[in-house]
Amino acid sequence: MNKSELIDAIASNANLSKADAGRALDGFIEAVTTAMKGDDQVTIVGFGTFLVRSRDARSGRNPRTGETIQIPASKVPSFKAGKALKDAVN
Repeated sequence: MNKSELIDAIASNANLSKADAGRALDGFIEAVTTAMKGDDQVTIVGFGTFLVRSRDARSGRNPRTGETIQIPASKVPSFKAGKALKDAVN
């Protein structure tokens, strides 16, 4: 499912116009992004949690040359599914 299909699904499930559903989805994405930029997590009970995880610096290998390189520490976005979502999928 891509973004436009998701907007169509939101519009039909919430009885909204496609324009309103698109603005609602964009607002949701912006709110989650802003929270995660501030190292905060967003929890939607029954659905899941959006959070930021830290990756330590590590050494890797350049596949082209075989040379060892240092990969710097970084923060990565993560999603942990809630119990209701896990149960719905299984």
